Amino acid sequence: MPVQWSSCPPELLLAVDRGSGRPLRAQVEHALRDAIRGGRLTVGERLPSSRELARTLGLSRGLVQECYAQLRAEGYLVARPGSATRVASGAAAPPDGAQPPPATAPLLADFRWGVPDLGSFPLRDWLWATREAARAMPTAAFGYGDARGSAHLREVLAGYLRRVRAAAAAPDHILVCNGYAQGLGLVLRVLAEGGVRTVAFEDPGSPGAARAAAEAAGLRAVFVPVDAHGVDVQALAATDARAVVVTPAHQWPTGVALAPERRLALIEWARGRDAIVVEDDYDAEFRYDREPLGALQGLAPDRVVLLGTVSKSLAPALRLGWMLCPPALTGALTEHKHRSDRGTPTLDQLALAALMESGRFDRHLRRMRALYAARRTALLAALAEHAPDVPVTGLAAGFHAVARLPEDADEDQVVTAARARGVGLYGIGACRAADHGGPAQLVLGFGDVGERAVAEGIAAVGPLLTGRLGGHRP
Repeated sequence: MPVQWSSCPPELLLAVDRGSGRPLRAQVEHALRDAIRGGRLTVGERLPSSRELARTLGLSRGLVQECYAQLRAEGYLVARPGSATRVASGAAAPPDGAQPPPATAPLLADFRWGVPDLGSFPLRDWLWATREAARAMPTAAFGYGDARGSAHLREVLAGYLRRVRAAAAAPDHILVCNGYAQGLGLVLRVLAEGGVRTVAFEDPGSPGAARAAAEAAGLRAVFVPVDAHGVDVQALAATDARAVVVTPAHQWPTGVALAPERRLALIEWARGRDAIVVEDDYDAEFRYDREPLGALQGLAPDRVVLLGTVSKSLAPALRLGWMLCPPALTGALTEHKHRSDRGTPTLDQLALAALMESGRFDRHLRRMRALYAARRTALLAALAEHAPDVPVTGLAAGFHAVARLPEDADEDQVVTAARARGVGLYGIGACRAADHGGPAQLVLGFGDVGERAVAEGIAAVGPLLTGRLGGHRP
């Protein structure tokens, strides 16, 4: 897309060499042709006026006008009365003969996981919060502030986490970060500096991201199985890990909640091993038919780092998250955050604080719970009609479900066959770290899929889910 300029003329970097002996007009024409052919100037992009380009290059306006006229004659430029000179359509050929990618038909339904309803982002409320934050923002706040983040947002977050997650939260031990990935990376690097050599992750989970995060911190990753009660603490104890990353409120991707006895066992393991538990609180705001679960951090604030973000509650693009840190780690984490990026953008932090303080954040969460609950109901109804024998689990919270396929089904074949029918399905195999195969299952995300699309998508793939048509191992 060409740059759209206001009344201010665009800038264009061209070079002329007065000592080369080559005519200046030829140099300008050649430089403009190369800029268009090489893609520096795209189709429809406005060029500086002849007067402005002449002033910039220290040339006469007449010489630049002659260059523009020559390139118009060659078809590189186009000009209309009362309009700026622009790059002509078709003047720039695709590099290396590349052709634009073929258009693909939109999917009837795409049950991709981990994506909230992007169309429901509270844009009006966010704009209001940004204006309020900017209006009240003191001049000093535009400088480099505390690497932990805005003191005001940390106070608001502490109150929110105490109220909603039963966390033992104090503003001094909250560190604002740029989403979950940065938060986890900071924690693992600090732990590595403290002598930790191995970190454990849940299996199934996100093995690719887990291995990458561990490797970046210089740690070895091991994977611990998850059953119907959550992470297997006995299996964890059999490893040499001194850190573990868990999703206790709504395990990713199975959806199970960590059982009370497992919670206590995990805390006991951490105290006995002198270990740290990293609690990923990724979608705890969305629950339906169960009582809310308090954060694990509330049981052992000296042993648990609580990581939270607004990626699921608002939108991933905001890149806003927080860490509730054990007092012993707060200083080192703050130092690493300072080295990393000097801090998260302050205006965005203050906008989030305004959104939370005003009650608009809670109002948005209530609306989204109702929206996701309706999609959850639509998913269950569609499966009951078109795949009644397929068990579905993991629906007590969040916005994804796990559907178990028949014993002889092949996950990859089902996914491929569904794509041919215009439906995006995703197997749980990508979430497994262990080499051995588990049962064939699908992770059905419904966060960004409307009720109608849910119904139509399941209707289209119902025979595949039940094994009545294709999708079996030979």
